[in-house]
Amino acid sequence: MLYGICNLSIIPLRKEPNDASELVSQILYGESFKVLESNSKWSFIELAFDQYQGWIDNKQFQTIDKKTFEKLNTSQPQYSKNLVEHIEQDQLVLFPIVMGSNIGFCKVMGHGFDGVSITGKQPKKALIDTALMYLNAPYLWGGKTPFGVDCSGLVQMVYKINGYSLLRDASQQATQGEVLSFIEESEAGDLAFFDNDEGTIVHVGILLNDNYIIHAHGKVRIDRIDHLGIFNQETGKHTHQLRVIKKMI
Repeated sequence: MLYGICNLSIIPLRKEPNDASELVSQILYGESFKVLESNSKWSFIELAFDQYQGWIDNKQFQTIDKKTFEKLNTSQPQYSKNLVEHIEQDQLVLFPIVMGSNIGFCKVMGHGFDGVSITGKQPKKALIDTALMYLNAPYLWGGKTPFGVDCSGLVQMVYKINGYSLLRDASQQATQGEVLSFIEESEAGDLAFFDNDEGTIVHVGILLNDNYIIHAHGKVRIDRIDHLGIFNQETGKHTHQLRVIKKMI
């Protein structure tokens, strides 16, 4: 079994071994993974954090041994806290990393970090402060950064940075946590899930106080939420139909 770590700012994780293939997610600096299959150009990998799978370019990661992989995944992660920080390579060469990058093992890759980081489980109210840092980020299918993010990527990263593990897709996240019967039972930081006409979970957002929700729809935005779903005050219409509200922590 081969193991790898992301030594670049962001690696695209694709559905198929092709540069033109669908972006299913992104791997941020410091994330580690197992290499399940590989050929001359591409590797099929499984992320250690959420077991998400996809294809990455062989030129875009650094191999590590099993001992380092296991140590990395039994150590408490340390995440960059600001929208953008910088990693220092040899000869004082800098390159940017985005919020939520795991800088705990910089030395494994011969890098230095002198920015602001966060580690351990944070209080639930910290989720909202983190979520607001993504406000106005453009929607990007498969995205996980302040420069492009999808609805479940936003939710996963907000929880991850604050020390909590969620799965990658909205439908997967909906299998986690405790069901709440009414919006009135919820508190800021809980999650609301939305389905389509076929009953499939297709959207997720983070509840705020006073019946507001922050979610990625066109961009990361704040809208009203009621018992029917998300209400866009700009258009005067509901955009998503509410399926369930869940408490994760």
